[in-house]
Amino acid sequence: MSNPRYVAFKALIKIEEEKAYSNLTLDSALKNAEMSPLDKAFASSVFYGVLEKKITLDYIISRFSKIKPKKIDLKTLVILRMALYQLAFMDKVPASAAVNEAVKICKKEKLYQSSGFVNALLRNAAKSDLLTVLPSPKDQIRFLSVKYSCPEKIIKLWISDYNKTVAEGILKALDGKPPVYVRVNTLKTNTAELSEKLSSGGISAVTVNGLSNALEIRSFGSLSDNEQYKQGLFYVQDLSSQICCEILNAKPGDIVSDVCSAPGGKSFTSAQNMCGQGAVYSYDIYPHKLKLIENTAARLGIDNIIVSLRDALSDMPLNDSDKIICDVPCSGLGVLRRKPEIRYKDDTGIDSLPDIQLKILENTAKYLKSGGVLVYSTCTLHNDENSGVVNRFLAEHKDFVPYPITLPQGIKRTINEPEYMLTLFPQTNNTDGFFICTIKKR
Repeated sequence: MSNPRYVAFKALIKIEEEKAYSNLTLDSALKNAEMSPLDKAFASSVFYGVLEKKITLDYIISRFSKIKPKKIDLKTLVILRMALYQLAFMDKVPASAAVNEAVKICKKEKLYQSSGFVNALLRNAAKSDLLTVLPSPKDQIRFLSVKYSCPEKIIKLWISDYNKTVAEGILKALDGKPPVYVRVNTLKTNTAELSEKLSSGGISAVTVNGLSNALEIRSFGSLSDNEQYKQGLFYVQDLSSQICCEILNAKPGDIVSDVCSAPGGKSFTSAQNMCGQGAVYSYDIYPHKLKLIENTAARLGIDNIIVSLRDALSDMPLNDSDKIICDVPCSGLGVLRRKPEIRYKDDTGIDSLPDIQLKILENTAKYLKSGGVLVYSTCTLHNDENSGVVNRFLAEHKDFVPYPITLPQGIKRTINEPEYMLTLFPQTNNTDGFFICTIKKR
């Protein structure tokens, strides 16, 4: 049997050395390890916990070590982070187990000189209340950065774009596991039937106020192994994307283009709203992602999605469309709790992305029919990529006008913004951070 701590260690090293995606790295690590479901859950908790709390953990290390974290050998540093995460955030793990297992990993990795250092630091730290070892609140940005393990530059950006209260709300929402939402496949079942089937299989599913075909999954094992999933009765889609599709409001007979479609959730939901009548053209730059969209559409029994290879920055024409989904590449600051490694990127692209996003919007909007509606969206919380791009577009393209958004029941605004824009914040609607804007062609 594989050691869950060592599996988490190897996965964390891969993230650090290869800048790999956390979800793909962990999935691969768990798939190749021989462990019980309980051990897999433990390895996952340590893996994501260390990624999420890296700034906090490094600050704690700095308080107990004369050597700065940046000067510590990478493998030793990761071992320390893992053990300190267990000491500080996992109440059910005995301190002795966290310390002893850390030393064992040192020896397994032949880090013999480090093992004494690791043992001494952790035994000293185990005697302290680690979560009280924080900077003074007087240094507001530094305090928030360490407390919520978020880089200072991102905190400053959110305070500047919104305000301190909203920024702190985002930071608090980064803690803990993100919610899991699924979309009921209305071509094969309905919400009541699916809820009953999931419940009989031991999965707790709760309806979402205002979105009749959305369910929040509260307790579950592997959804991809679930029989209803295999039958195509549902698919995973965050509430923010489902709200985006509600606002798009695709109707039977519409021609819809989804220009940056992978992984395809908005295409699937739009196709269902169209009751299989009309066509959804799903475009993406990567062939393997288009294949995944085709495979999922087949599982769901959707036959009006047509996939095509296309670079959204190119001049390759689109079909003239009644509705367009323009969900552009972005910095991803709205999904930090799902992809914690994003927050530590040296370059999140916040300076270069707005020009790229504007170019994609311009290349896309010209294929919108007169009277048609385009939804511009991102999964980031950053004004330059959101309202800034849309305002630049509307200023330069007078044949397009703002189109007011009708909010789904139960969905609330967090900030004052124009009625054709909606910024979703995790602390308000328990969604990912997301931006939606609707514009219409005259």
